[in-house]
Amino acid sequence: MTRPNILLITTDQQRYDTIHAAGFDYMITPNLDRLAAEGCIYTNAYSPNPVCLPARHNLITGLSARYHSFDDNYFDDSHQIPYHLPTFAQMLSDNGYDTIAIGKMHFQPYRRHNGFNRLLLMDEIPRFREDDDYAIYLKNNGYDYLQSLHGVRHMLYMQPQQSLVAEKDHGSTWVADNTINYLKTKSKNRPWMIWAGFIQPHPPFDVPASFAHLYDNIPLPSVKVSKTEISTLAKENYNLANYPNIETLNRARQLYMSAISFVDKQVGRIYETLKEIGELDNTLIIFTSDHGEMLGDYGTYQKFLPYDYSSKIPMIIRYPAKIQANTKNDDFVDLNDIFPTFMDVANIKMPDLDYPGRSIFTNQKDRNYQYIEHQHGARRWVSMQNKEYKYNYYYGGAKEELFRKDDESANLFVTDPALAKQISAPLKEKLIAYEKRYGLEGYIVNDDFISFEDFTPIFYRECNPPFFPANLSNEEEKAKLWSLEQELKEAIKNEKVVDIDKLDKAYYQHILDYNKIKG
Repeated sequence: MTRPNILLITTDQQRYDTIHAAGFDYMITPNLDRLAAEGCIYTNAYSPNPVCLPARHNLITGLSARYHSFDDNYFDDSHQIPYHLPTFAQMLSDNGYDTIAIGKMHFQPYRRHNGFNRLLLMDEIPRFREDDDYAIYLKNNGYDYLQSLHGVRHMLYMQPQQSLVAEKDHGSTWVADNTINYLKTKSKNRPWMIWAGFIQPHPPFDVPASFAHLYDNIPLPSVKVSKTEISTLAKENYNLANYPNIETLNRARQLYMSAISFVDKQVGRIYETLKEIGELDNTLIIFTSDHGEMLGDYGTYQKFLPYDYSSKIPMIIRYPAKIQANTKNDDFVDLNDIFPTFMDVANIKMPDLDYPGRSIFTNQKDRNYQYIEHQHGARRWVSMQNKEYKYNYYYGGAKEELFRKDDESANLFVTDPALAKQISAPLKEKLIAYEKRYGLEGYIVNDDFISFEDFTPIFYRECNPPFFPANLSNEEEKAKLWSLEQELKEAIKNEKVVDIDKLDKAYYQHILDYNKIKG
C-alpha cells in the first residue's frame, strides 16, 4: 500500500470569513477556491485555544495545555513541551516519512526539532539572527540593513504599512520558494510530510506594493458593534491597535485581506508544483490557521477571545481518496483533530494517551459540540457550543455569556436571563465535564467551576521592537542597520492615512524616542 504524502499549510491569525469559496464574496482567493472545489470546506473549524503558541502546540501534540503546558503565549525557552510527549512529526519520521518544517512554527526553544528531520525557520521577531533561516536569507540577499524583517512592529504594529522588501523576497514568497524547492529536489521512494507555515496575515500587515491596493474598490463588511457589555478580557483588547479614526481601521482591514490574497498566490504556486511532479492526488492537503483576528469587531483586536472572529478558523482539505470534491461539512473540527488524521492516513497507531481529537475521516468523535479554552487564573475562560448556541464561562468574576450562533453581539444572559439559564444548562454541564477531563487541573471542584475575583484590564498598546540587533556581536553589521525611525518612515511613505502625530506617541515614549521621527 502506497502511503500518502502530507502537506499542512497554515496561516497565522486568519479568521474564518476570508475565503471566497466559503461564501465571502469580497475575498480574492482563487487558489484556495480551487482547493475547495477539489476538496471540502469545513465550515465549523475552530482553534482549541486561539493564541499562537497554545494552538500550535495543540496541533503538533494533539493534546491540550494540561499536557503540553502552553495555556497562553510564553516566550521563555524554559517553557517547552515535555520530552515524553510524542509529536506528529516524530511519529511520521519514526515510520519512514521525510518530514520538514518551513516557515513559522513558534517552537520553543526556537530551533527544537520536535520530530522534524529538517527545519527552515522564519519567525516574527527572532532573538538571534543565526537561528532564523529567513533572516539569514535577507542578510545574504541585499537586506543586511533591515531590523524589522516582517514589517514595523514598533509603533505601527497594526497600522497600515507596506513591506520593506520586494515581493520576490517577502516572507510569504520565501515559504513557498522553499516548499517548492523541496518538492522539486527531494529523493523518491519515500513519503514526505511538509508543514508550510506562513506568518501572514498576522500583523504587521506588511504586504508588497504589488498587493497593497487589491481591495481599494471592494466594499468590506462593516465592523460589528456589540449590543451588550463584552468580557473584561475583551475590554483589554480595546487599546491594542491605536487607530485614531475609522479611515485608518478600514485601511488596515484592506491590507489584512490583501495579505491573505498574497498567501493565496503562494498556495497556488505550491499546488502547481505538486501537479507538475505528479504527486497532487496522492497528497493529503490541509489548509488552516492557528486562530482568527477580531480586526475591530466589537471594538476589539487580535485574538485570545472565545468570539468566532478570534476562535473560528478556515479549513480546507483536499484528498481524493477520502474527500468528495466541491463539498462542505458543518461538523465541528479543530486543530486537535490534525494529529490523529495524519496517523489515520499514514496507517500509524496512535499513542496511548487521552487525545481530545479524532481523525476527521472517522466517526469516533461527537462533532455536535466544540470545546475551547484559554489562559489560567482569573484570565481563564472556557467555551462550549453546539450548532445553535455558544456558552462561555469566565473564571474571573464567574461571568457567563450565551450567544446564538448567528449573533455574538447580544449576550442572552443580559437580554433574556431566564431563557439563557435554561438553554445554557446542558451546555454548562457538558463544558464542566470537558474541563474536568481536558482542561487545566484544579479548575473543577465538586463538579462545578471555581471562580476568581475579576481582574482590572491592563492598558496596553502592542509595540515590539526587533530583538536580534541587540545580540549582534559584529559592530560592522550593527553599523549597517537602518534606524527604527528610518524603517518607520519607509513603511508608511505610501500610506497617506497614517499620521504619526495622531498616534499615541506619549505611550510609546518609554520604549523608543519617537521625537526623532519628525526629523
